[in-house]
Amino acid sequence: MNVLQKHACVRDEAGDRDIRPELRPSSFHKSRARHHRSSSIRQRFAIITPASLVSGQIQEHEQEAVWREQMSGYKRMRRQHQKQLIALENRLKAEMDEHKLRLQKEVETQANNTYIELERLAKKQTAQLDKEIRASAAEEKRIQQQMLVQQKKELTTFLDTQKKQYRLCRERMKEEMNEDSDTPKEEKQECLSRHKETMQRSQAEEEAQLLNQQRLVYERSCRALKRRSLIKKHEFEQEQIREELNKKKTQKEMEHALMIRQDESTQELERRQLQVLQRLRFELMRHQHQTELENQEEYNNRRQRELHRKHALERRQQPRSLKSLEMQIKKQFQDTCKVQNKQYKALRNHQLEVSPKSDHKAILKSLKEEQTHKLAQLAEQYEQSIHEMMASQSLHLDQEQESECQALRQQLHQEMELLDAYQNKTKAQMEAQHECEVQKLEQKVSLRRAHLEQKIEEEMASLHKERTEKIKHLFERQERELEMFDSESARLGFGSLASFDFPNEEAR
Repeated sequence: MNVLQKHACVRDEAGDRDIRPELRPSSFHKSRARHHRSSSIRQRFAIITPASLVSGQIQEHEQEAVWREQMSGYKRMRRQHQKQLIALENRLKAEMDEHKLRLQKEVETQANNTYIELERLAKKQTAQLDKEIRASAAEEKRIQQQMLVQQKKELTTFLDTQKKQYRLCRERMKEEMNEDSDTPKEEKQECLSRHKETMQRSQAEEEAQLLNQQRLVYERSCRALKRRSLIKKHEFEQEQIREELNKKKTQKEMEHALMIRQDESTQELERRQLQVLQRLRFELMRHQHQTELENQEEYNNRRQRELHRKHALERRQQPRSLKSLEMQIKKQFQDTCKVQNKQYKALRNHQLEVSPKSDHKAILKSLKEEQTHKLAQLAEQYEQSIHEMMASQSLHLDQEQESECQALRQQLHQEMELLDAYQNKTKAQMEAQHECEVQKLEQKVSLRRAHLEQKIEEEMASLHKERTEKIKHLFERQERELEMFDSESARLGFGSLASFDFPNEEAR
């Protein structure tokens, strides 16, 4: 649009400096002044207007009308071109605004989806962690129940073994006492009672030792189960944080891919819009140049037709001018003849006066012949003058008309060259402007892409830093929890539980 306005201003200035006579303001005002003077004269004297004057006035009016129509056509064309460019720019701006709004909605939708996905993942992980904790607690309770059942079986087996051993010992002791017939019965009973008490005391101690050992094993196993559950919880938390971080990375990569795709679509739209705008500018400039050439050619043809009409009129009027000049020469011839006649009469009278009367007849004959000869020579000279005048006037008219045609052709050729040079200059300026616009767009696109890549790189670096810090904090927290658990286990006297092994379920 700026180029078109500049072009319109240049065309206005060129129109003001136009070298065409009928398009100059001074010629127009002069013709209007002559027209007003002629009108005032006609109004004063009310004479009959000659046909040549009427035709000249009609021609001036026609030239004025053509000039006005041409200038108004230029103005209409420029206004129409400006309207087309403004309409196209508004349409392209609306298209770009709609494109940016669509991209913004895509980004908002992507952000909302990312937020929803992360919230869903957080809820899912929280539920999974609760489920894992409950499953670990249930597993601990199940193993504890199995251990209690196993210890109860062991205790029952141990008590049955003790009872069998007690009965065997008592039977064996009875047999030994029965074999010993020297020992009194009371002493045998007393010895048997002491042995019974000893065995019962020994079995009670063994039972207490077994119960104490089972209790220690059970408590240590429960502590080891808690440690194993804590480790499993830590492993589950590590899996969850890796899943969360991988999800964030995937979402961030999708966001970056969307940003790159949007940038590429914006680049494509900007290039296409610039091509459409530049194509319309070139089309309007081509149409304007074509109109200028057509008007110039029409103007050249009209000037040539006017000159041809002028020359034809001069050629039609030439015989009348030549006739007037011929009449003037003939009048001069007649005047010369009259002068010679007067001189002849004066000479004749003088010769007759000074000559004898007998010589008058010869003198008159001689003077008559001399007068006739001189008049013939004079007539021949005047005829020759007439012929030379006619030839000179025809040649002068031909030369003058040829000179006018040559001058007009040269003037029109110069005007056409000026118009061609101006149009080439305008075209070169528009091409330079379009090249500059393309370079600015490419620079803008390249700078925006560099900023986008830098933003993507910074966000990925920030995400990597966040991932490292979160994993580091998680490991540090889990290490502190495990150290605190092991310290408490050591304080409670359980020792190291890292190598504690549980029997398989099949073995249990």
